[in-house]
Amino acid sequence: MKCHTSSLDAEPVEPPQPLPGAVELFALDPALAHLNHGSYGALPIEVQREQERLRAELEGDPDGFFLAAPGRVAATRERLARWLGADPQGLALLSNVTEAVAVALDSIPFGPGDEILVTDHGYGVVTLAAERRVAECGARVRTVALPLDAADPAEAVLAAAGPRTKLALLDRVTSPTAREVATAPLLRALAERGVLTMVDAAHAPGMLDADLAAGRPDFWFGNLHKWAFAPRASAVLVVGAPWRERVRPLTYSWEHHRGFPANVEWRGTADYTGWLAAPTGLALLDRLGVREVREHNARLAAYGQRVLGELAGLPALPASPGVSMRAVRLPATVAEDEAGVVALMAAVRDELGARVAVRPWAGGGVLRVSAQVYNRPEEYRALASGLPSLLARLGG
Repeated sequence: MKCHTSSLDAEPVEPPQPLPGAVELFALDPALAHLNHGSYGALPIEVQREQERLRAELEGDPDGFFLAAPGRVAATRERLARWLGADPQGLALLSNVTEAVAVALDSIPFGPGDEILVTDHGYGVVTLAAERRVAECGARVRTVALPLDAADPAEAVLAAAGPRTKLALLDRVTSPTAREVATAPLLRALAERGVLTMVDAAHAPGMLDADLAAGRPDFWFGNLHKWAFAPRASAVLVVGAPWRERVRPLTYSWEHHRGFPANVEWRGTADYTGWLAAPTGLALLDRLGVREVREHNARLAAYGQRVLGELAGLPALPASPGVSMRAVRLPATVAEDEAGVVALMAAVRDELGARVAVRPWAGGGVLRVSAQVYNRPEEYRALASGLPSLLARLGG
């Protein structure tokens, strides 16, 4: 069954025209090439100011702010749900994907012999959450190995799904390798086999359509601070209707009696200003043009991957259309463990003036670059031109 297509040849690899005024929207240090938007994002200045305004409002009248906060959070939830194409009654605001996966896993009853299917491209902390959950109930985690050059990750996932597989916990876009795995066809194929689906969509909001209606995942969660221009500690958890009454918050609050989604959102005197400022980021994205931003970023990322191959000789890993990140394979002995990753990222920063993401991998690590509207083609060329001598030294 063909559930996934992946081709660099289908995408243009010439750099796009810069979006006018985009660089000035951010307060990034101009001395660095910020080629790692996918890890921490970058908050536009106008969203920073909106959050600062909300914090000033909070400190001006704490009582009034917190009394009104549940209603304002609910209104924000409605706005975000409409933007993502989700049911507002099935969407909750949370701090990040790490928190969302803990809530989601705790909502599913597992028994001895049940399996949670993950892949070796998944985010490490998410896999650790699955391992902790199964340890509590006698279930187990089964890891699917996806070759770095695999043309279709769906085939390996479906081949691994067996009669004991209760849940498939899959990435919409993998963090280390920037591959799309949890496509709508794959999610439907798993559901037809009676497998529950949980999608780690950390990179999806703002970058890709959520495809919630098409894939019908049981649980879906994504960060807003990466590609949706929201303050950090902003994420969403989307829960299918059959599971909403089963969702248990990680902590109790005065909103517990209202059930999902309010019971997982309210944390007393937590800082809600990031959530309340998130619609300002969406408004900026809409003003720039969501389609234009996505096309710009995907083309620029593809260009960056191309010059890393041409100028640094680094093999390109398969890419998924529309994804604003690309990965290349590093030479053997480079970044094969965490110590090597730290050394390479520090050297790239200190010697080449760039921020990139590097992940360890046996046989040579993986280097990932991102593209956002503030990036320029010359930043990728400078990185690619400087890498060969740096890699030769670190690999020796």
